[in-house]
Order: sequence, then structure tokens, then C-alpha cells
Amino acid sequence: MVTAVPWTVERVAGLAPDATSAKAGRAQAVAAKWSGAGASAEAVWGACQGSGKKPYQTCVELAGPAYRCTCPSRKFPCKHALGVLMLWAAGQVPEAPTPGWVGEWLAERAERAERAEKRTEAGPRDEEAAAKRAQERANRVDGGAAELKAWLVDRVGAGFAGFERAGADELRTVAARMVDAQASGLAGGLRRAAGLVGRGRDWPGALLAELSLLYLLADACTRLGTLPADLAETVRTRLGFTTETAKVLETGERVADDWLICGAADEENDRLFTRRTWLRGSRTGRDALVLSFAPLGRPLDSSLPPGHLLTAELAYYPASAPMRALVAERGIPVPAHGPPGESIEQALAAYAQTLAADPWLARWPMLLSGVTPAETATGWCLSEKDGTALPLVPTADPWRLLAVSAGMPVTVAAEWSPAGLRPLTCWHEDRAVRL
Repeated sequence: MVTAVPWTVERVAGLAPDATSAKAGRAQAVAAKWSGAGASAEAVWGACQGSGKKPYQTCVELAGPAYRCTCPSRKFPCKHALGVLMLWAAGQVPEAPTPGWVGEWLAERAERAERAEKRTEAGPRDEEAAAKRAQERANRVDGGAAELKAWLVDRVGAGFAGFERAGADELRTVAARMVDAQASGLAGGLRRAAGLVGRGRDWPGALLAELSLLYLLADACTRLGTLPADLAETVRTRLGFTTETAKVLETGERVADDWLICGAADEENDRLFTRRTWLRGSRTGRDALVLSFAPLGRPLDSSLPPGHLLTAELAYYPASAPMRALVAERGIPVPAHGPPGESIEQALAAYAQTLAADPWLARWPMLLSGVTPAETATGWCLSEKDGTALPLVPTADPWRLLAVSAGMPVTVAAEWSPAGLRPLTCWHEDRAVRL
């Protein structure tokens, strides 16, 4: 017996680590390649014949999702996991009793989760020692911020003549001192500034802008006690202080809505992968950013598929312009029809308003309707009928978007930064296409 499946093939394809894996997964979604395939409320499984003598045993736990396959692939999920999920999403995998090897794997995962929860809850926390460590770090960060302020005043006063020769190394040296001061936010800003030196004709202006924001952050750090509470939380976050998940869930602002999962962007930094998933409330119009992290070789959270609608309650991190959030309670994502978007003027106005509250804002979500990809003398852009346009980031590949739009206006979800727009998702005839 095959029952209705709340997943779609497009949602499964969105789990793929790259376009090549998605294509390979579709090639495996052929019933003739599988034996012993079955599904339950918890998992989907099957055996797929590969190049070896024994077929590969593949299983997917749906709640995570989490994946297990005996194939040698180092990708998560592998093409076999994607294939059996696509087969299941297409209604070609019957309900069946859970086989022993699947049950054992699910039980092992449940046992590990239980042990992890017990470790988290084990023993009372030494609040006095924790407070002492927090104060010691705060003192180090304060010292680092004061040092950086003094260095910036001296360096900018001396000017940037000849800075392209050794300036990047100088900035990295100061960044290392900020790492020693446990001010990771200041160190990251200095490394970004080092990457600007000598790149492009306007690099001195871009460098000065980055250093100005760093000075503003360092100055705010030295007078945290005088700032409004929400702004102080923003400054602490930008400096690199973290807020415990439990505290966010307990005290963070809760917003319930039907959330459009607009798009997701993946990024690698020092062998750590980060996924930024942008959501927009259908009723409230609120934007939200959900972050997930994974070390090299491990899968990122894929429970928020772009182009779907999720009934959920979010808990926002405290900030002067709350954006980052946790999913506190959720339903099952369902495919979303073409969403209503905004004009470029409206998107930029919202961005300016938020930037006034958080001047260190690095990215802003935009859901633009009626825009067309177009090529100009300086690169690609998204343009409205009246000629209003926003440039794409130089690294953006416009061809997939151009192929989907066929030169006609479409709705596009994108990230905006000073470097330009990064398209994430577009809608074609009410169907979401991840870019």
C-alpha cells in the first residue's frame, strides 16, 4: 500500500549537496534499480545495486532527515539516499514493516540522542565559575577593542599610500591580536578588510568603509553599559558573543505564522559549513534568518526546503533589529505557490530602515516580483520595467535564472549585500526553482 507523501521531488532535490548530486539522485529514482524498498512514518529504505557484488543498503530517517548508506560516497546525502527519497516522493515506495537493519540504525540514533540530552542535563552548572569566565572574557574583549580603536586612529591618520604592498599582512597581524582578545567579530572584520586591499579600482574606499564599521563596533564595545538593551545585544553578537539556544527559546520574542522558506545560501569558512535560510511570514511580513552549521563532510540541516510553506512558531534572538531566529515549533513543509513579492524600491527602503538600527548588517533578504535578468556593460542585474535595477554579485551565475525566466518577469528571492544581489530561488508557473 502506498499512502500520500507530504514531500515533493523538488524538496528532495533541494537536499542535494550540489547540482551534480541532484542529477545523479534522479538517475537512481528508478524502481527497477531497487529491491526491498519500503517506508514507514519514521524512515524510507531500500537496496540499490551498484558496481559491487552486494547492493548498497540505504536508509533515510525522515525526522532529521538523516542518512545511512553502505556506498563509499563522501557526500551527504549520497545519490542513493536522494534516489530512494525521490522514488518515495513520487509515490513508488510502499508502506512496509521496518526491517531489522533499519530498526537497529534508528534505535542507535535514538540512543545517541538520549545520551547527548543526558550529558546536557548532567550536573548543576557552576554559575559562579561561569560568571567569572564570562567577566574575564568581557575584560579581554574590552582591552582588544580599546587597542583596535587606537590602532585605527593612527593608521587612518597616516593614510593608505603604499598600503597595497604590505597592508593586508598588517591587518592580519592585528586580527591575530583580536583573536587573542577573544573578539572574533573584530578579527573577522579585519580579515575581510585584508581581503579588500589591492582588489579593484575602488579598494581604498571599500577598505575605509570596512574599517569605519570596525571602529564603530570597537567604540560601542567600550561603552556597552550605556547603550539601550537591544542595541547592546546587537553589539555583543557582532563582537562574537553567543546567546544560548535555551535562553532564546525561553525568553526570545515568539512569532507564529505560515512562513515562506524563501531560499538558502551555503558558505564554507575554515572547514565549517554554514547554511543561511531565509523565511518570510505570510501574515506578519516578518523576515527571519535560521542558521545551521556542519563540519566538513557532515550534512547541513535540510529540514527547511526552499519554496515551501511552513506553519511554525519562531523564537527571535534579542537584537535592535531582530532577524536571526530558531524554529521553536513546526509543522510539515508544503509546496508554496508563487508568492507575492515587493518592488526594488520597497526592498531598499526596508533595508535602509533596518540598517539604521543595525549598521553592521551584512546581508538582507529580498523577495522581488516582476524582475527580469538583464546584462549591462558592467555585468548582470535584475531589472524592473521602468529600468530600476540591482546588480548581481560578480560570482553569481545568471544562466539558470535566465533559462527559467526566458526573458520574462519572474519573482526572485535573493540576498542583498554591498557586493550586489545573490539570487537563491525563483518561481516559474507557481513552481519554485532553487538557483
